[in-house]
Amino acid sequence: MIGVFARGAVRLFLIGPRRSAVARESDNISMSKLGEFVLKRINPLFPKPVHPFNRRNEEGFTYADWQFEKGEDTIRYYLDRYTTDEMFRDKRVVDFGCGEGGKSVYYAALGAREVIGVDVVPEYAPRAAAFAEKKGIDCFRFLLCDATHLPLESESIDTVIMNDFFEHVSDPEGALREALRILKPGGRVFFNFPPYYHPFGAHLSDAIYVPWVHMFFSEQTMINVYCDAVRDLPDGAERIALRFSEGEDGRQHITYINKMTIKRFEGIIRRLGLTPEFCEITPLRPFFSLLAKFRPLREPLNKMVTCVLKKA
Repeated sequence: MIGVFARGAVRLFLIGPRRSAVARESDNISMSKLGEFVLKRINPLFPKPVHPFNRRNEEGFTYADWQFEKGEDTIRYYLDRYTTDEMFRDKRVVDFGCGEGGKSVYYAALGAREVIGVDVVPEYAPRAAAFAEKKGIDCFRFLLCDATHLPLESESIDTVIMNDFFEHVSDPEGALREALRILKPGGRVFFNFPPYYHPFGAHLSDAIYVPWVHMFFSEQTMINVYCDAVRDLPDGAERIALRFSEGEDGRQHITYINKMTIKRFEGIIRRLGLTPEFCEITPLRPFFSLLAKFRPLREPLNKMVTCVLKKA
């Protein structure tokens, strides 16, 4: 260690701090270019996952259609313990991160008295309304707002659903506090999410098919490869705007996800002093069950965290 430090000090003395910074930046750029070259070459070697954005372009199958089709999948992790009647029948339901409303409409079709979809993407509002009308659902409405500040009365909601939402929201702790605020006593929050180190936890699988890509390549490499892959698609600009934002450093950053890990989730639950009524972590495959319990392998070998909170 001392030798490494000494060599670094001599190098800094000889070339100066400014030159050193420039050199390091040049090295980073070179490594990024190499990473892009490698990722672009290996990406086609992996099977292309089914993704709603691609189905929209290839089949005219909308994101809302996809959500509705997958409606049962969004709640399947709860169905061994809760019936759909317990979750939805005659309930006022809020669907956090509703997207184009397909999930919300599915929940409404299960007998909900009212379903309120919440999202921050403006384009989703008219699409969700149109989809509900197409399906003949009149008990759905869309709220375009931040999930941490809902224009809903306290203790006015029976069920909150957070399906594939907790890994996206910028303030997950604030969103969970808000969900508990609007719940009636005895109401439940149902939420599930894939942890960040899940094989496709980077949420770029519509264009990058390499599992665990975010464990082997830098964020900038993934962004550049993704943008090159989708830029010329009919919805390329929309995809890029949805997933990335420019930071104060002038570079694009992945802002579509918050990199929620199992460890971070458990910390939030502890800080809020919550005791889940039900909590389960599901491994990628049943034969990974034992390995997935070991701390070093826990994050990459589990595919879903499922939790239910009941308000006292």
